[in-house]
Amino acid sequence: MFLNDLFTVLSLNATDETISAEIRIDESHPIFKGHFPGSPVTPGVVQLQIVKEIVEIHLHRKFRMKTMRTCKFLNILNPMETPVITIDIKFEDKEPFLEIIASASHDGNVYLKAQMSCITL
Repeated sequence: MFLNDLFTVLSLNATDETISAEIRIDESHPIFKGHFPGSPVTPGVVQLQIVKEIVEIHLHRKFRMKTMRTCKFLNILNPMETPVITIDIKFEDKEPFLEIIASASHDGNVYLKAQMSCITL
């Protein structure tokens, strides 16, 4: 949905239970024309979608979010000020469910923290 359009993956390192991806957000993407002109903010739902897409890239499976235990947006993610962020994900694969703990950060600033359960499609 947003991969190679709104964001690109610069690097991705993974183990059996973790993923760490450095991504670049395209500040010129049309989504920022309405959210908000001159002072772009990456919508929270878009940040969650980026996490989901990174997990799908790594596991080569599609998922749908089933439940959200916690979700906190701790700082405004302005792609003009912070175009590159790191997405860190811990996951536990319990077919057909996937338990995810994720965060988005850059230089000590945390933008997103979330815990969710997804189901394999």
